[in-house]
Amino acid sequence: MLTLFTDTDADFTPKVAAEYGYKLISMPFSIDGKTTYPYEEEETFDFKSYYDLLRSGVIPTTSALSEQSYLKYFEPEFAAGNDIFYVHISGTMTASIAVMRQAVEKLKAKYPERKFYALDTYGITIISYLIAREVGDLFNAGKTPEEVMEWGKKEVPHFAQYFFADDLKFFRRSGRVSGLAATMGGLIGIRPIIYMNEEGKMLSIAKETGRVKAVEHLVNKVAELGDDLQHHRIIIGHTDAGEIAKQVENRLRERLGADLNIETVMTNPTAGAHCGPNGVGVAFHAIHK
Repeated sequence: MLTLFTDTDADFTPKVAAEYGYKLISMPFSIDGKTTYPYEEEETFDFKSYYDLLRSGVIPTTSALSEQSYLKYFEPEFAAGNDIFYVHISGTMTASIAVMRQAVEKLKAKYPERKFYALDTYGITIISYLIAREVGDLFNAGKTPEEVMEWGKKEVPHFAQYFFADDLKFFRRSGRVSGLAATMGGLIGIRPIIYMNEEGKMLSIAKETGRVKAVEHLVNKVAELGDDLQHHRIIIGHTDAGEIAKQVENRLRERLGADLNIETVMTNPTAGAHCGPNGVGVAFHAIHK
C-alpha cells in the first residue's frame, strides 16, 4: 500500500486532501506564545478572523517542525507496511524539510523494506497546491510512484507562481524574499511582484503602484508564460482578498478564454504570516518559471 502526504503550507484543507486520500502534515504558527497546528483538532480554519487579526497589527511567527513530529506522522505508516509519497513545499524555504529527511533516514534504518518518495514542488502555497493536485490525479489514473517521480522531474520546472503583497511589513520581518529592498523604492502604495524561482526561493522582480496594475501584471505573466493552459488548472490564491482574486479571474477569462479551469483558494495561515492580508497570486503550467 501507498500513503500520500502533503502539508498545510500547500494550501490543502482536509476536504481537498480527502479527494485523493492525502494525509496532512500541519505546519505551525505562533501568536503571543501560543502555537497553533492548523486542522489537527478541527476540520476548518477561521481565515477571516485570522487575517483580521493580522490587519490589527499582529504578526505571527513560524517555526520548523520537530523530528519527533515527522516520526509521529510517518512511523505508523511504515509500521503498517505502507510506503509513503510526500509532496512537499520548497526545501529551500523551510528548515522543516531538512528535519524531515533526518527523520526518514532513521525510519528507513528501522524499516529497511519500506520506500519513501519525496517530491519537492520548489514552491509554497498555490504552486504546491497545483502540483499536489496533479500528482493526485496521476495516482488516481493508476500511475506508479516511480512514474510520478519521473513526471515530477520533467514537469515541476514548468509550474510558475507570481503574486503580490499588500503590506510589506510582513515580508520585511520574515526576510524570505530576495531583492525586495530594490523594488520598494520608499514609495507608498508599492506592491512588489514576487515569484518562485528555479531554486524554490521567493524573488522580487518588479514593482507596481496600486492594485489594478499589480493585478494586470499577474494576468500578463500568465498570458506570456502560460503553456497548455486548457489542460491544467490555474490556481488563484489570496490572503482574505476575495474581491481582488475575482478581478484576477475575470481578467484571465477575458484575456485567455472563458473556459479556463480556474480554482481560487485561501492562502494557509503559516504562509499568510509572512505575506500578510490582501495579497493575491496565481499559479499555472508554464513554458518556464
